[in-house]
Amino acid sequence: SEMQASMGRAALALLLFASVQAFSPTSLLPRAGRASLAHGAARHAPLVGLRMDAVDEREEAALDEMSLGSSKQGRKKGEAKPDSFVVCIGLSIHTSSVELREKLAVQEDDWATVGAEIARLPHVTEAAVLSTCNRFEIYLATDDKMAGVREVREFLHRRSSVDSSELKDHLFVLTDRACVWHALRVSGGLDSLVVGEGQILSQMKRCYEISTGEKGGAGKLLTRMFVTAVTAGKRVRSETGIAKGGVSISSAAVELVERQCVADLGLEMDQLDVAIIGAGKMGRLLVQHLTPRNVRSITLINRGKERAKEIIDNFPQSPLKYAPMTDMLGAVEKHHVTFACTGATEPILVGPDLERAIVRPTMLVDISVPRNIDDEGANEIDDCRAYNVDDLKAVVKANQDKRKKLVVEAEEVLREELVAFESWQQSLGTVPMITMLQTRAERIRAKELAKVDSKLGGLSVTEKETVDRITKGIVNKLLHGPMTQLRRVNDAEDRAHTVRKVAQMFNLEDVEEEV
Repeated sequence: SEMQASMGRAALALLLFASVQAFSPTSLLPRAGRASLAHGAARHAPLVGLRMDAVDEREEAALDEMSLGSSKQGRKKGEAKPDSFVVCIGLSIHTSSVELREKLAVQEDDWATVGAEIARLPHVTEAAVLSTCNRFEIYLATDDKMAGVREVREFLHRRSSVDSSELKDHLFVLTDRACVWHALRVSGGLDSLVVGEGQILSQMKRCYEISTGEKGGAGKLLTRMFVTAVTAGKRVRSETGIAKGGVSISSAAVELVERQCVADLGLEMDQLDVAIIGAGKMGRLLVQHLTPRNVRSITLINRGKERAKEIIDNFPQSPLKYAPMTDMLGAVEKHHVTFACTGATEPILVGPDLERAIVRPTMLVDISVPRNIDDEGANEIDDCRAYNVDDLKAVVKANQDKRKKLVVEAEEVLREELVAFESWQQSLGTVPMITMLQTRAERIRAKELAKVDSKLGGLSVTEKETVDRITKGIVNKLLHGPMTQLRRVNDAEDRAHTVRKVAQMFNLEDVEEEV
């Protein structure tokens, strides 16, 4: 009836007023204390900036959800504590030989499994694997840096059988700010053999996708770091000229052949017959860089014809043809230069087979890790000159010298992203307080709702759902300002002070005891 509806609306208004009044910060203070609140706020600068509308609501809603991540997920999958540290352990083309890198290399299909195994070590809470032809890196979150590093090193020893002392001598370890800075430089292409190459950004993005997937070992801390790294990599390429020029490992390999073909083969580029073993991304890039150099022919050797055909169709102006893997040794015999870029975990071209196949001056260029070509055995054969990824260093040095100014510009962009990540990481110290704030607010809301439950009998189910939604919205609006301020305080001392004052204002000590 109309009278019941009026009573319902009155009860709703009463409930809304009670919810606001119950959770008002000043209602939690003694009467004598309320009069001095404004004066006290002037002495406590971190509280002066409390606002209800300080940040875009959609962004804050997402951050609020992240704040509760540790309570929704297990310790190993998502919990980011304020005392957690990020660490990078690894090898790169700058610090180790290809022989050692290939012993530790992890195929992309195994990144998730290995990362999850590392994340289960006693002092490791999160882990992710990035393994490419030029680097092998483990990113992890740990509550004890020394113990975490020791456990990972022992894990790598067991998995690879590389002697522990050798690992200790060659593995680099970067912690905290240095770790994040390294991840940003890697994603931006600044730590690559060929500065500015684009493939590493795709690999970093893939690392993020795999490690944050259902089977991966990354949690909240590494997820945020990878998101920051990928964002930084994109910004570097769009805001600076670091990516111009088409630089990549594949382009460096083609340039190596261009520089050495006369000395090694007595032939110019336009006289060369070239074979490429592997029709993946690197094989496609090799075709892309060989085509404008007008080589005489290019044969794509691959297990399946479909992927090779895609490349052939994409480069109709290039002298391309397909050959199956069963013709691999025959192709080496017939071609002046053979590139190898497959996902094989051990050499597919070995000394004895090559000795029978090489009947004229031949160049073999292996840009895979693990290596596809037994370069040591190949270089013992007359008329054969074999190269691996480590041999590209001299080729790209001139490229690096030309790009020094661009590197400086790129690092300015990376610094902005580093500051943003550190600000977020520091805000993790306020997550327990935010959780208590939300817990107390929900208890007060539920309690006030229970008080007037009997007066809401005249409301329909839909109207009751509306009451529930509106009261939750009011609570969220009230919490918005305090939670925003807690996240924005970067200084550790100011943050601790703000947390104490918010706890006092909202009477959160009782919530902590109940929890």
